[in-house]
Amino acid sequence: MSVKLHPYVVFLPTEKKDKILSAIFGSKAGVDVLRFSLKQGIAKNIYQKDLMKSLNYSNKTIIQNLKALTNLGVLTERMEKNDKEGRIIWVKTYQLTDLGRWFALLLAEEKELSEKEKAEILESLFRTYVKLVKDLAEELNINKEMLAEIFKEEMK
Repeated sequence: MSVKLHPYVVFLPTEKKDKILSAIFGSKAGVDVLRFSLKQGIAKNIYQKDLMKSLNYSNKTIIQNLKALTNLGVLTERMEKNDKEGRIIWVKTYQLTDLGRWFALLLAEEKELSEKEKAEILESLFRTYVKLVKDLAEELNINKEMLAEIFKEEMK
């Protein structure tokens, strides 16, 4: 039987690996926040009010998951200034970090992603991978020029 495989890659910070995996996959709400992000576009801001409208969770559950994912570096939290009926209102926004994008992509179907998103993902993945290989090469005293030569050969 032939099975089509998707190449999933996730880079995890060593010291937080178990906490991150537990926060995301130990709770359906955490997974649903990532799925919501995929549905709206992984580069867009996530608003608590939109999560409340789209997901079937209490405000408390959503806030707890947003806090946990932010504390673990899966999301970043920012304040956005909005003008509503002549009043300035500050609203928290959330956005996926690079780590958060990797996890969201574990849940994604390829057809859900635009060509632009796929290209950005590949570029980001490649940059991260090259940086990790460079750091490991330095740690192991491997000649980086030899690695660059291998890259050139394989890109022909």
